[in-house]
Amino acid sequence: MAQIGRKTEEWSSRIGFILAAVGSTVGLGNFWRFPYLAGEYGGSAFIIIYIACVAFLCLPLLMAEYAMGRKSGMSAVEGAHSLARAESRSKYWGLVAWIGTVASFFILTFYAVISSWVLSYIPQAVSGAFEGIDAAGSRANFEATIEDRPRVLVLLALFILAHIVVVARGVKSGLERVNLILMPMFFVMLLGMVGFALVEGDAAAAASFILKPDFSQTGLATVLAAMGQAFFSVGVGLGLMMTYGAYLPRDTDIPNVSVTIALSNTLVALVAAFAVFPIVFAAGLSPAQGPELFFVTLPIAFGQMPGGEMIGGLFFTLALFAAFTSSISLMEVAVSWLEEKQGVTRAGAAVGIGFAMFMIGAGYVFSTEYIAFMEFVTGSLMLPLGGLLVAVFAGWVLSREMLVSELGDGRVMNVWRFMVRWVAPPLIGLILIFGLISAASSAGLLPA
Repeated sequence: MAQIGRKTEEWSSRIGFILAAVGSTVGLGNFWRFPYLAGEYGGSAFIIIYIACVAFLCLPLLMAEYAMGRKSGMSAVEGAHSLARAESRSKYWGLVAWIGTVASFFILTFYAVISSWVLSYIPQAVSGAFEGIDAAGSRANFEATIEDRPRVLVLLALFILAHIVVVARGVKSGLERVNLILMPMFFVMLLGMVGFALVEGDAAAAASFILKPDFSQTGLATVLAAMGQAFFSVGVGLGLMMTYGAYLPRDTDIPNVSVTIALSNTLVALVAAFAVFPIVFAAGLSPAQGPELFFVTLPIAFGQMPGGEMIGGLFFTLALFAAFTSSISLMEVAVSWLEEKQGVTRAGAAVGIGFAMFMIGAGYVFSTEYIAFMEFVTGSLMLPLGGLLVAVFAGWVLSREMLVSELGDGRVMNVWRFMVRWVAPPLIGLILIFGLISAASSAGLLPA
């Protein structure tokens, strides 16, 4: 079956696409969300479940999204519509991409606010503001940082402006070029950070926490959190990978690059854990601090160690790089659709999305409690739901012949089709149902 449409731009090289795709998956999910969830849900047991979710759920969905994106050659929403029409299916299957597109936008809005906090912490760390700080002082510093609303709004505006400039330049000159510069720098700094943490921190305690599982305390909440993190981190269910797939050249081997990207993202998450937990344990602090691990616990550790100014500054710079490369990818999902469907210029679409980001982000700045709520709704509900719909759409609505040209017709296709039809939908569906029941019980809507 011939390709349905074609974007005017393509990735200029395989390495350019891989770095951009890895940059889209490596973000605050790896540096902020993954360590605190691992700490909160028992370390190694959570990590093992997370890796299983990446391998058995996210990888098949990643392949599906790239294949559908390249087959349609269009934005995620329009691509889902066009594929459904080509199979004489209902136009309402466009909902597959709509849920992900909406989720990606709202993730982007609170992501940008958290990134503005990261920006605030870089000069604090370098100037030695964390030296000798205790738990109460670190918490007070974090509260003072997020309550300095004029400063946060300025940093938020600058962070979003950088997105507009990059995304408006297009795929090759914008997204690809930025990742070709930032991702190699990111990996070099990350390895340096890990080396320091293992030498100066408590490597033995961190290794035990990360590598020795204890499933005695593992329950449904752990499984739901691990699955949500896997979807959040790899970026499936967002429409993002369908969007990136539309720019893929025909000679790109989708199964091969999907494995490379999923593996790279998982390795970065594990390496980030080895950058964080040795420092936390060496300072005698608990890893089970929830979201405060990043902005409250780690500054205490940086303030106690020799060279903490340099290491703290390096750590928050790393986090900023990761946040930027992933969030420009999230912005591309909406910009691609606006440019294609509404007929606006790419620059105009980038400015419009950036303005909406700022207005909603400003609301979070004045009411930060809504960030946790939106994180739960998008990460634990909308992303798995989007992934479930992608699995059903790719496995049951689209014919095998539709995607053979993208994935090949052999063992890989057979295994992929089995996973996306018979493994992913029931597992995601069951976990979603129990997660909704758990959330309703916690909210007092159902008996505990």
